[in-house]
Amino acid sequence: MLVFIDESGDPGMKGKVGSSDYFVVTAVIFEDRDEAQACDLRINEIRADWFKARSFEFHFNSCSRDIRERFLMETGKFEYLYMSFIFNKGKLYGEGFQYKNSFYKYAVNLLFQNMKPYLKNAIVVFDRCGNRDFQNELKKYLGKRVNEEDREQLIRRIKTNNSESNNLLQLADMVCGAVARYLRKQNQIISTIGKSLPTENYKCGYGHAKK
Repeated sequence: MLVFIDESGDPGMKGKVGSSDYFVVTAVIFEDRDEAQACDLRINEIRADWFKARSFEFHFNSCSRDIRERFLMETGKFEYLYMSFIFNKGKLYGEGFQYKNSFYKYAVNLLFQNMKPYLKNAIVVFDRCGNRDFQNELKKYLGKRVNEEDREQLIRRIKTNNSESNNLLQLADMVCGAVARYLRKQNQIISTIGKSLPTENYKCGYGHAKK
């Protein structure tokens, strides 16, 4: 199992200069490695066909609507799950939310706690950005809170990659961006990746890619 994590918005609190109203964190989950590899190869083909280049990085915010929809429709032919948590920062309170690193760890942990029923011996991949010390701290924090003693290991390994060289992190970026855009604009781009299912207490989207 492979899990790719990306976020939209920023974990800084609302009211500060440049802060977004919402923070969205998304996981894209491939239960089958062969399916992940096939999707990875297809993204390479898409890049070559559409841009005649190997170096183009798919970022939701830098792509046109047409590219977004075509990308999500093509990758949606592969079997993957996704789950997103959406935080309305204007409604959060508590000292811990005032610190970006604490907020980010809380958000990611909440996502993984709700993904536990779907995790099995997973390799989790984050985008390699920010401070290396924080990345190491996040790995330890998440591993301790998700894996349980005397039970089957849910997370086997947590690592970081550069998104520019990892197609499936770029997929997570595109899925997360679509969820965030749907939230802000209420348009229908999210329909290309799957149907959101209701969950209790949180604004959360869960779905799977269409065959």
